[in-house]
Amino acid sequence: MALQIAIDGPAAAGKSTVAKRIADRLHYIYIDTGAMYRAVTYKALKNNMDLNDGPALAEMLRHTHIDLFAGRDGQTVILDGEDVTDVIRSPEVTNHVSFVSKHPELREVMVDRQKALAAKGGVVMDGRDIGTRVMPHADVKVFLQASVEERAERRYKEQIKKGINTPLDELKKEIALRDERDQKQLQKAEDAIVIDTTSLSIEAVTDKIMDLIKERVRSQ
Repeated sequence: MALQIAIDGPAAAGKSTVAKRIADRLHYIYIDTGAMYRAVTYKALKNNMDLNDGPALAEMLRHTHIDLFAGRDGQTVILDGEDVTDVIRSPEVTNHVSFVSKHPELREVMVDRQKALAAKGGVVMDGRDIGTRVMPHADVKVFLQASVEERAERRYKEQIKKGINTPLDELKKEIALRDERDQKQLQKAEDAIVIDTTSLSIEAVTDKIMDLIKERVRSQ
């Protein structure tokens, strides 16, 4: 039975890491919707586009090819034939992606693409409106949350590994601001199970979600 699993939550709540592990355990396809928005943001910045022009950004997306592939070291993101896996995680893209993703015209185009990817099931998809807009009938819906302090610590450690040394206090401010900007897109489905990851390891969160999936399968 091929399930649809939706994992939502704010920036740095652990969505992507957990979703990858769930997909690996189930041998499902992992779809990082955040990477898709990051890719579009990267292209817009590269082309010096006005990030406040929603219709223009949506039109650009219609002529943009974004492919996601499972690689040995995680997911590979290909934008118009270019491997942008690393560059879309840069601070510049991170600090601008909320401005791009807020536009309803662009989100409409992106959601249609994501629905098509999820249609056959056997997918684990993470984002901010997966359980409400992209997969409203998902078999398992989870909403991850964590304190700003914890999420900033996680982002700090991630960036240090990549050679990026952004002060922790600055990251806290960026994440709090990102939460504020993402408020409209960040939606918790009424039937989603909330898991606070602040004091939990990635493995513990993964186990909790796997238990929910097993329970769902037993109830079928």
